[in-house]
Amino acid sequence: MAKTTPSPTLSIGQLAAAAAVGVETLRFYEREGLLPKPPRSPSGYRRFPPEAVVRIRFIRRAKELGFSLKEIRELFALRVDPEKSCADVRALAKTKIFDIEAKMADLARIRGILNKLALACRGRGPTSECPILDAITEDGTSDDS
Repeated sequence: MAKTTPSPTLSIGQLAAAAAVGVETLRFYEREGLLPKPPRSPSGYRRFPPEAVVRIRFIRRAKELGFSLKEIRELFALRVDPEKSCADVRALAKTKIFDIEAKMADLARIRGILNKLALACRGRGPTSECPILDAITEDGTSDDS
């Protein structure tokens, strides 16, 4: 009977290096349920399967695209649910696009306000007369809106 060699596993440090993240990031993902708890060696060290590298890279890329950890969990769930289709993933992506567009509109509004405030400030005089600080101090409850 031929011996089968067990598939190589990775220590947490090896996984962190392979996935280009910190060890604390891996521990965080494990606590958050994004990375399944790996088996431990007889000496108590975590031993991750090589597929964990792909999973961590997926999490990183999804975060770069603006997905929250909750949304990344949803993406993982969609991937393993045979009842789901690409349409479900597309719907999640469309929702993310809508959220991004709303944030962009809000940032554009904020930029416009800050531009007006910067133009109103002479850049001279005491801070007690600074229109930028005055505008930030206002509570926004006036009827001028």
